Amino acid sequence: MSTVKHDKISPLPLAETEQKTHQIFIRDLLIDMLIGVYEHEQTQTQPVRLNIDMTVTDHKGPLNDDYHHVVCYETIANEIKTYALSQHINLVETVAEDVAEICLNHPRVIAATVKVEKLSAVANTTSVGIEIHRTTL
Repeated sequence: MSTVKHDKISPLPLAETEQKTHQIFIRDLLIDMLIGVYEHEQTQTQPVRLNIDMTVTDHKGPLNDDYHHVVCYETIANEIKTYALSQHINLVETVAEDVAEICLNHPRVIAATVKVEKLSAVANTTSVGIEIHRTTL
């Protein structure tokens, strides 16, 4: 039988589980791209608007006003433009999933909300589309 002295036991410190985060966003990114399943959409570009919100873990340590300590929204926007202009895509759902993946490929991005809107697809509407939320968890 062991003799444990309960007055000598102290709880272990809890691990810090809450990450400090911030939001980065890209608003109203307009791209004329080949998108859609209909025959006329295979050869005629149409305007698409993307809105992206990303949850990013904070840089550990001081920023020191250093560009290398942040997730660059311009880099991500350029990656999205390159992707969107590189091919014909049938579905806005595919664009949303692929754009979320582009965002989440950056090591500090832990969540992305992506809204994709076709601006001229349906008469008498401002836009039609989809919004998704994806995380690395």
